[in-house]
Amino acid sequence: MNDTKALPELPDRLSGNPRSKFHVEEIFEHHIGIRLNGKEHTNVEEYCISEGWVKIPSPKALDRRGQPLLITLKGTVEAFYC
Repeated sequence: MNDTKALPELPDRLSGNPRSKFHVEEIFEHHIGIRLNGKEHTNVEEYCISEGWVKIPSPKALDRRGQPLLITLKGTVEAFYC
């Protein structure tokens, strides 16, 4: 009765935007946590571990399509399952 299946390995780069080529739907079936420089962030839109950056949405600024502008933060990135 143990129906636990193995979690997919987290990729080096992942995006929450379904239009991105770095979006992997199977990963988003589970809760993911992101740490940048030891601090956990809950609003990460995209990350890259090898290049050491995350992108978070701007609180107020919007692009011409009405989507939030993304701010890039740099540092040590860790991705993990919660």
